[in-house]
Amino acid sequence: MNEFQRRSAEINDLLCVLNVLNWDARTQMPAGGSGARAQQMATISALAQEKLLDPAYEAAAQDVSGDDLENRAAQQALHAVRALKRVPAELTRELALLKSEAQDVWARARAASDFGLFAPQLTRMVELNRQLAEALGYEDHPYDALLNMYEPGLTVATLLPLFEQLRAHHVPLLRAIQEKPQARSDFLNRSYPAADQKRLSLALAKGFGYDTARGRLDESAHPFEISFTRQDVRITTRFQENFLSGALFGTLHETGHALYEQGVHPDLSRTVLTSDLLGLYAVAGASYGTHESQSRLWENRIGRSKAFWDLHYPQLQQAFPQQLADVDTVAFYRAVNTVHPSLIRVEADELTYDLHIMLRVELERALIGGELAVKDLPGAWNARIRSDLGLDVPDDARGVLQDIHWSAGMFGSFPTYTIGNVMASQFYVAALEQMPDLENNLLRGEYTPLREWLTDNIYKHGRTYTPHELLERVTGRGLDPQPYLDYLSGKYGELYGLDIQKEQSI
Repeated sequence: MNEFQRRSAEINDLLCVLNVLNWDARTQMPAGGSGARAQQMATISALAQEKLLDPAYEAAAQDVSGDDLENRAAQQALHAVRALKRVPAELTRELALLKSEAQDVWARARAASDFGLFAPQLTRMVELNRQLAEALGYEDHPYDALLNMYEPGLTVATLLPLFEQLRAHHVPLLRAIQEKPQARSDFLNRSYPAADQKRLSLALAKGFGYDTARGRLDESAHPFEISFTRQDVRITTRFQENFLSGALFGTLHETGHALYEQGVHPDLSRTVLTSDLLGLYAVAGASYGTHESQSRLWENRIGRSKAFWDLHYPQLQQAFPQQLADVDTVAFYRAVNTVHPSLIRVEADELTYDLHIMLRVELERALIGGELAVKDLPGAWNARIRSDLGLDVPDDARGVLQDIHWSAGMFGSFPTYTIGNVMASQFYVAALEQMPDLENNLLRGEYTPLREWLTDNIYKHGRTYTPHELLERVTGRGLDPQPYLDYLSGKYGELYGLDIQKEQSI
């Protein structure tokens, strides 16, 4: 290793240690350990930032004169150094302390369905993220600075027109679907033992190519994927005995993330190109939206497809013979693709999912911009759910407390879910164009060709390219929602017998 590579590896090691501590806190750690864990994570974060801002590291990056890959790594490091120089060390430490504490309080508040328990931590988190936005700098809105941490180049000015285009498509389609008879889905809420769900979920994940020699499946309050280099990539899901599809699709979703991390080229391990230096986080994806494109692709384009269940439903029936004795493949496929507005984002159907994201983005943008006070957040949340989805929120646990993101300080990350939906369809269309036999492979349950194509075109590059560069390389154009809109219209038009042009022109 040269000096830049050596120092970059040390920083990546520290970020991976942070991930280990975070994984343990969210899966194994007893509640009494939260205070000490917060201090530990704050210390490691401070050490990582100290090494990143060491003048010797900046000098080593400036001295790089290697190949294109090494130069890209050096430029990314210098960009992060310039940005973090503007962030006071005390703010970084306070954020790290608060993240650990706030996640613990959030978990207790959610269990008690009491927003008031969490409100003080959230108020402070909003204040610190405003300070972070000011330190990082922005042109038009403080939210832009936070967006850029998760999706480089994304701004409010570019995001809102995308949301308007999606809303103009989704809402009329939703209204048309609501006029149609709905498929039965009651059987999804029968009793399904958690241990059996876990065995089946893991089997399906391994079928996609998740390597359990380099990973494992655990349970957590909120599903997530996390990596400690490509050699140790872990996923979690949430098992509810009376909700079969939650754990199944939660696992497939996180498997998509895991395939990305396991697919990064070995040469990129312990480098800048598997490190989010600005967010002080070990992650290999080009951006959070690019990462999300893979979880949504594997969960929805593959995992909710008719071809998938034509092939795998007998496996499901074998695991749950009594519960599914009166349910055939077609009924199950229709049930897991039913459009039915839900209170819970992670349980939402593909069509209404983006409406959940838009709600969160607009609320957190208002929080960061100072137009909405934390104490008014539950009321604003409930009003938007009622206007967008026609539902009444019965309690905080199924409302404003359902997501972990704000307790983790991840303001600006929610838009990447919808960005990921858009990217997923673009990547899938590109794969179809380049692999004419792809859908025949999928009909036979042969997932390796798709995974290898995604690895060659996306996964192996880690953070080498910006999300825009990657889209251009793989699809020939920048972010384009049309393939996504075509996919949703085609899928739900067929499922519900809609004349899409006629229905959407009403």
